[in-house]
Amino acid sequence: MRSVVLRRGPWSLRLRPRAVAVGVACVIVAVTVAGASIGTGDYPMTPGEVIRALTGTAPATDVFIVRELRLPRVAAALLVGAALALAGAVFQSLIRNPLASPDLLGVTQGAATGALTMIVLVGAETAAVASGAVIGGLATGALIYVLAWRHGLHGYRLVLVGIGVAALLTGVNGYLITRANIIEAARAMLWLTGSVDGRGWEDVLPLAVALAVTAPVILLTCARPLHMLEMGDDLAGGLGVRRDLVRLTALVSAVVLSAAAAATAGPVSFVALIAPQVARRLTRAPGPNLLASLCLGAALLVAADFVSQRIVPDRLLPVGVVTGLLGGIYLTWLLRTERKANRL
Repeated sequence: MRSVVLRRGPWSLRLRPRAVAVGVACVIVAVTVAGASIGTGDYPMTPGEVIRALTGTAPATDVFIVRELRLPRVAAALLVGAALALAGAVFQSLIRNPLASPDLLGVTQGAATGALTMIVLVGAETAAVASGAVIGGLATGALIYVLAWRHGLHGYRLVLVGIGVAALLTGVNGYLITRANIIEAARAMLWLTGSVDGRGWEDVLPLAVALAVTAPVILLTCARPLHMLEMGDDLAGGLGVRRDLVRLTALVSAVVLSAAAAATAGPVSFVALIAPQVARRLTRAPGPNLLASLCLGAALLVAADFVSQRIVPDRLLPVGVVTGLLGGIYLTWLLRTERKANRL
């Protein structure tokens, strides 16, 4: 089926019917799971009671449970999943490698270093830990960019530098944990696992702002140039793509999203790796599939959080445990598929 191109001034957005259908289906799944997550638990509520609580016409207890306890957690899961998936799609498109993600390139480890520094060395609380994660992620992204730049920014060099920086920061993070007392170490390990438990609106709002700013930039200004860059630098340059500017804009936006997501929920693993690849297989469309990845990431993480709260009776698991299990299974399958196709 033919695609539809939406243009407004210098911006354009290409929509393919199958990709739109996949995105709509993911949104429906995400909303359905979110509603189920809000309405179930130790204090179950019917859909009607949930709606009345959201509109403020329910009893005060219901309003408090929905608006202040459950809704922020669901919103955090949706936004973190969307941010990580969009960032992963950008990284995989820039590097032209299905294994690329913020975890591989060291951005996640940088955010963890910033957060652990605030937890272990400063003893800071939630807001300062989140700020440390953002600063650490952005600083790591800037360092990788500077080290990888040489007459332009190229995928393989970016991967090699990112792997080296990630390995270095992993050692730093291990050292920081050994410096912590037992209480700080337990807190740090919980953060490193990745969790949206206990998140409030003060945790959700910064990520919402970051996503509202960077997502339009990526979707409207980078989607088409990234698609062209996947076909080769020479072809993209011949079509008028400003290659270095596009790479810089996309990379900075992806790093900001990764750091903001880590600040909200910790380094939730594998969402940035899985969502873009699954989205590409579902849409069967070339290019980075940014919008479909965003919607799929939101649905994936809110579903993983729903499962994490119910998979073990009387025990709440961090959502990072569930995504880690799913990611490990998917990564094994992906490596086997790539090997069969003689790409490894």
